[in-house]
Amino acid sequence: MVKDMNKNFVEDLKDWFVSYVQPFKSGNADQQQNIILKEEHTKRVCKEILDIGKELGLTDKDLCLAEIIALLHDIGRFEQYARYQTFADRDSVDHAAFGVKILQENGVLNKLDKPMQSLILRTISYHNRRALPQQESATCLFFSKLLRDADKLDIWRVVTDYYYQKDEKRNNVIELGLPDTPEISCDVYKDLMDGRIVDVTHLKNLNDFKLLQIGWIYDVNFTPTFQRVRDRRYLEMIRDVLPKSNKIEEIFSVIQSYLDDKIQNKQEKTSFKILSN
Repeated sequence: MVKDMNKNFVEDLKDWFVSYVQPFKSGNADQQQNIILKEEHTKRVCKEILDIGKELGLTDKDLCLAEIIALLHDIGRFEQYARYQTFADRDSVDHAAFGVKILQENGVLNKLDKPMQSLILRTISYHNRRALPQQESATCLFFSKLLRDADKLDIWRVVTDYYYQKDEKRNNVIELGLPDTPEISCDVYKDLMDGRIVDVTHLKNLNDFKLLQIGWIYDVNFTPTFQRVRDRRYLEMIRDVLPKSNKIEEIFSVIQSYLDDKIQNKQEKTSFKILSN
């Protein structure tokens, strides 16, 4: 087993995370709200990844690794927001690559051996990419997929909570500064109907961004994640805050069929022993 990969090490990382994030909460109320948003997101992604991992039959060692990558995956978000007042990578920095740099500069993973450090940093660096690299180890790809699933589950939670908030106060950071206009873009429609994740360069307004969020289902990897999406009704909740139109109904019909098919045709086995192999 990898040196020092245990629950005590995970707890030490949690303490470091809390200490690292604390100074970023010193801004005005809106700034504090957005920092806390990412802090709470991280905690929930940790829970999501452990719940999925347990359902897949991961060992305790694998679960420790999963929790570490979830805890550290968005560490770049805090300095990103402090510098640029945005979470939009296209208007600032790639937060995943930025996070890797911060972790290296702070020596956060120095107690682990070099191969494990590399595995964790690569997994974090891939979590926000449109697609995973093909030339990677099976272990790295597995944990990258696990992280991306857990991350999406909580982002769906965040955006649906936001869309249904009672005070209707808009948060420009969550909306990426996109205008709230009534149309949807033809390119976004085509991406989804063709079974592709929406290209972010096709986003023209907030409706396009909501459709991009629905289209994340095409990048979900594990049956427990698909099941949670269905049970929590995330896709239906986003559909219901979109305009009523034939195109929206067509998109949702295609998406719903895709989700149903993935749940009915389970592809992964329920027992993995990644690190112990």
